[in-house]
Amino acid sequence: MKILYNIKKKLFDRNIMKILIIGGAGFIGSHLCEAYVNNNNVTSLDNYISGKKENHIPGVRYLNMDAKDILSIDPEYQLIFHLGEYSRVEKSIDKLDFVLENNSLPILNILKFTKASSAKLIYAGSSTKFADNGTNKFKSPYAFSKWQNSEIVKFYCENSDISYAITYFYNVYGERENADGEFATVIAKFLNLKRHNKKLYITKPGTQTRNFTHIDDTINALEMIADKGFGDEYGIASPQSYTVNEVAQLISSNIGYLDENEANRQSSLILTEKTLSLGWRSKKHLHEYIKSKL
Repeated sequence: MKILYNIKKKLFDRNIMKILIIGGAGFIGSHLCEAYVNNNNVTSLDNYISGKKENHIPGVRYLNMDAKDILSIDPEYQLIFHLGEYSRVEKSIDKLDFVLENNSLPILNILKFTKASSAKLIYAGSSTKFADNGTNKFKSPYAFSKWQNSEIVKFYCENSDISYAITYFYNVYGERENADGEFATVIAKFLNLKRHNKKLYITKPGTQTRNFTHIDDTINALEMIADKGFGDEYGIASPQSYTVNEVAQLISSNIGYLDENEANRQSSLILTEKTLSLGWRSKKHLHEYIKSKL
């Protein structure tokens, strides 16, 4: 495996790579496209369930298709990022079939495609895998499917001599973050409510902690992991944690509460040792970002 990895590593020393980003029209995916497009041949594959055409980056080739159909395109890539899965924890409880169809069903074809391409795969797992002492992964279809996929990726790649790395995001925020609708995330949603003089609603108890990580720091980590990382447990998290109450109070005093949801994790183990070992450091701070937007 080490010999194979060293051979594959030479691919990333070239000036131009063919890169496939599954979920490239989404929030994180569009920034990843932007990071690579100037010096590489970048293709996005997205079914636009949460991706948006307004996130398109000039110079990127866009394929509008489901990830499960990936075997219908030519396996000609050297680097593949898989970010294209359903990503809402609490809302997934009412969407069991939909989540499994979009998260669990495509993964085998993606792995087959990666093998046929002789590519390196970067899979975006979910930090819910480590939440609440590991019990959270059984509390929602989203958490379960992401945990299951990370284990499948690890097993398949190690048994098929595929170069891979599994990353874990921690509440990414920044430009192009979804501010409303089903896929709205906390920071953009709260800022949007504040702009419209509306109440910020927090799922009880509000003491649940999160390590909000800026999109620029997240993309910088992904580039390092793609270049030098191998294996599981590449967490990408700012070291500073906030309770949801604290975040809301940074934005507004007009706060309300929603009933507790069992899928809403209270805390999560922060696994950043392997990412830090690559030389990565978080540079952006949530309170400064919020201040700049108010």
